Amino acid sequence: MTQTQQPPVELLHVDLGVTGMTCTSCSSRVERKLNKLDGVEATVNFATESASVAYDPDKLSPADLIQTVEDTGYGAFEMGASSSGDEDASTSNVSQIDAARDQEADELKRRLIISAILAVPVMLLSMIPALQFNNWQWAVLTMSTLVYFVGGAPFHKATITNLKHGAFTMDTLISMGTTAAYLWSLWALFIGNAGMPGMKMEMHLFASDSTMHEIYLESVAVVIAFLLLGRWFETRAKGRSSEALRALLTMGAKDASVIRNGKEERVSIDSLVPGDIFVVRPGEKIATDGVVTEGASAIDESMLTGESVPVEVTEGDSVTGATINTTGRLLVKVTRTGADTTLAQMAQLVTDAQAKKAPVQRLVDKIAQVFVPVVIGVSLITLIGHLLAGSGLAPAFTAAVAVLIIACPCALGLATPTALLVGTGRGAQLGLLIKGPEVLESTKKVDTIVLDKTGTVTSGTMSVHGVTAVAPYSEAEILRLSGAVEHASEHPIAQAIATNAAEAGELPSVDDFSNEPGVGVQATVEGRRVNVGKLQGDLGELAEAFTTAQRDGATAVVVSVDGTAAGIIAVRDTVKETSATAIAKLKELGLTPWLLTGDNEAAARATAAEVGIDPANVIAGVLPQDKVHHVEHLQNEGKNVAMVGDGVNDAAALAQADLGLAMGAGTDVAIEASDITLMNSDLISAVDAIRLSRKTLGTIKGNLFWAFIYNVLLIPIAAIGFLNPMLAGIAMAFSSVFVVTNSLRLRTFERTPHESR
Repeated sequence: MTQTQQPPVELLHVDLGVTGMTCTSCSSRVERKLNKLDGVEATVNFATESASVAYDPDKLSPADLIQTVEDTGYGAFEMGASSSGDEDASTSNVSQIDAARDQEADELKRRLIISAILAVPVMLLSMIPALQFNNWQWAVLTMSTLVYFVGGAPFHKATITNLKHGAFTMDTLISMGTTAAYLWSLWALFIGNAGMPGMKMEMHLFASDSTMHEIYLESVAVVIAFLLLGRWFETRAKGRSSEALRALLTMGAKDASVIRNGKEERVSIDSLVPGDIFVVRPGEKIATDGVVTEGASAIDESMLTGESVPVEVTEGDSVTGATINTTGRLLVKVTRTGADTTLAQMAQLVTDAQAKKAPVQRLVDKIAQVFVPVVIGVSLITLIGHLLAGSGLAPAFTAAVAVLIIACPCALGLATPTALLVGTGRGAQLGLLIKGPEVLESTKKVDTIVLDKTGTVTSGTMSVHGVTAVAPYSEAEILRLSGAVEHASEHPIAQAIATNAAEAGELPSVDDFSNEPGVGVQATVEGRRVNVGKLQGDLGELAEAFTTAQRDGATAVVVSVDGTAAGIIAVRDTVKETSATAIAKLKELGLTPWLLTGDNEAAARATAAEVGIDPANVIAGVLPQDKVHHVEHLQNEGKNVAMVGDGVNDAAALAQADLGLAMGAGTDVAIEASDITLMNSDLISAVDAIRLSRKTLGTIKGNLFWAFIYNVLLIPIAAIGFLNPMLAGIAMAFSSVFVVTNSLRLRTFERTPHESR
């Protein structure tokens, strides 16, 4: 008897936005819960705060998936319908995640403002006896209650969620410490004598029955306010990949002029199919990937490749969507649409690279799994130990609460955000935009720095680097004649020649100007026919100059007068004045520089030699989509890689690199995919960014050390009963003062000295 084989179930796909995740363990928890469902295959990405889910529609619905996430303790929402070629849907998905993240940040900001306004008078009244008016304690209770329930809600909610899953985080300790202090204060106010009119806080070292008459609400308010500051800053720094993705998705053309039934009509880009013929006029974006069927032109690919020299195309040549047609009219046959296009593939590369780069787990989170349960255990042992020793309920409870309060990480909450705020603030003053705390750890580890050429090491602007002439013409005459002809051309190389010639003097007028796409331009100048463009025919004694220019990485432009080669003009990208100094400084920081470019080998090696990069560390002729693979290759060799770039083609590599630095003058996509933006567009800024980031990281680690050391040293003292909870609160305050003071030293950071332009 044969069994009928069931056809495979076709799974539907849905994208969910997931809110409330504070660490990578949260995303792993959500992913496990979803995958336990029958007929579900899910991947949860902490970096993008989203879940990609394939599910059996016969067994589940998106509402069931959302409910599962919410039951796990997190928020979820269904994003817009996602299809491989639907740009609008992808953009909508990104916008929904951004909206959810902004909503979370706004909520934290509101809680922070409320808590900060209330925490200041609570702290002053509790710490300064002279300010303690009659019944002051009830005013403090009112303000602290608002802080505890309104400001502390995110920590309490996270604690409940974590405890459900048997996990411990700093949220657990924050919630337990503040709850212990709050409940103790309520006990003292309503059961003890702390609520009596005229009550003053007594300062004493050892625990005693009198401590039943004291309140510790300042610990509640201060801890919550400080840690909300850190949480808000973290939320604002998350999710940069979505902004890069949005910039990529909106870069392409929105519509195209398609020839159908012999007529030209304007249609949406979504309606293009392979085989369609569309028209591209000068100044227009190319709608999608295709092949030129008619016409010739120069295509500006700088937004996509970062390279400044336009690419000459003619019939049979391939063109890429989102690049710009600069000169001639083209007819292009569609070869790829939707998710198959180069632009869509680069967007996917950015997303994939961001997903691979898991956020750096903070030191406090790593320690929390051990530190938190140990502190809770010590507090319980302290309570039981004192009761068994016959110390009485008040001293036993006092010592147990003192342990929780002294361990409550107020200074830990300040350690990262204060140093980060001061460090990033100083960076902003210097034109260095650092996007988050994980960036700082990356700068410490990197040992290799990969540099894009055009727009990064070089200016991206073409200029004349040499002129060679043969008798009877002088170099000045060749430049004057060619400048007059090129003045009428819009080609970047032509403009470089014309600009250089105009600087030497007034240019003569021209007649009978003509442009042959892909070949060059010609005109009559002072009665002579002058051709400027590509090599055509024998160069004679100019052959060596032509070869030398190409070997040095320049574009060799041939100038002919009345049909005879009269001169060679070498045009190339200009190296930035500070690039050589910057690379020397990068080497001093322990970084090995590499040059990675889509330009030809000769141009790349010439640039590398000029700035001091080892020729063995030059990678040239790289396709836009392959830059990320070269970065991965270096990482696979065990190198920690920093990447500096400015073009769209650099975006995926910037995201993949352990540290991405984007030039502020570059494309939005590169900037958003990076970790640090260099607003000065100067490689010296890359040096300063790494120096400042390393100094800020050193300050954070110093803060964390001292914050932990005071906890470790004072917990045993509190457990023995030698530390009053109020003194524990004071110690906590002094620890916070130290952390803030130490962080403020970053304001003295100065730029690397170098010669001004």
